[in-house]
Amino acid sequence: MRAVEISRFGPPEVLQLVQRPAPVPAAGELLIAVQASGVNRPDVLQRKGHYPPPPGASDLPGLEIAGTVLAGAPADLAAAGLAIGDAVCALVAGGGYAEQCVAPAVQCLPLPRGLTMVEAASLPETFFTVWQNVFAIARLARGETLLVQGGTSGIGVTAIQLAKAFGAQVIVTAGSDDKCAAALAVGADHAVNYRMQDFVAEAKRLTDGRGVDVVLDMVAGDYVAREVKCLAVDGRLAIIAVQGGTASSFDAGAVLRKRIAITGSTLRARSVDYKAGLARALREQVWPLLETGAVKPVVHRVFPAAEAAAAHALMESGSHVGKIVLTW
Repeated sequence: MRAVEISRFGPPEVLQLVQRPAPVPAAGELLIAVQASGVNRPDVLQRKGHYPPPPGASDLPGLEIAGTVLAGAPADLAAAGLAIGDAVCALVAGGGYAEQCVAPAVQCLPLPRGLTMVEAASLPETFFTVWQNVFAIARLARGETLLVQGGTSGIGVTAIQLAKAFGAQVIVTAGSDDKCAAALAVGADHAVNYRMQDFVAEAKRLTDGRGVDVVLDMVAGDYVAREVKCLAVDGRLAIIAVQGGTASSFDAGAVLRKRIAITGSTLRARSVDYKAGLARALREQVWPLLETGAVKPVVHRVFPAAEAAAAHALMESGSHVGKIVLTW
């Protein structure tokens, strides 16, 4: 099979299209003929040598795929409610940048009706992550307000749509007026250009001084102190990345007084059983929204797999709105 491997740690150009032996599914896994692979920021970190795959995972980058089921044990197919030849998308711990990929059967979801393979490949990583952090951990509820840092990222456009679909108000930050407009077009209620405005002051103003209930933070660093300020009583701060660094100094007294919960999580190394629970929740509660069009994939650009380096360069530029996808 063809695959894109990391020839050495470094810039996008270290991604090389090569021939690799096709993987063989183990117990509990399905073999997928991949038609499209999502590109995510963790792939960039892995390429730079900062995010190694967990033990037992493929060394190839790629955390989400869409394609058709090639092989799998009957019991594993039955457990996932799938059959050979079915169109699926899947969350994987690695190996997604390839023409064939193995995936735990319970992490495979049927292709939502009406979606293309490219659109489906843009779903698993961001939808699993947003569901885990915003809903399962931070417990965003109808009528509450969510602040999303980086509203035009793949995570951002997913968080906007899911939060709105479940009855929340959404404020996002973005780095330009054009990106703010894009976030509003996706469904955000308010967008704050963080280069021109103070998101703490804006969050307070937009909530009549109360503050937001949940913050989805991909920045960390000095943002944490500011997020503590703009959270309401019983607010929840979910940190999912540290693009702004790991050092932070914040008002612990405010955390106590406002009963703020600060959580951090990664998904890649979590157990298959844990991810299976997220997959079940998505299939029951989110897949119907995708099939009716209430929630829509946002794909910024598609590259052939041979141009994976260009896809990573676009990801690092930060100029995209939504997801970047490779095709095979």
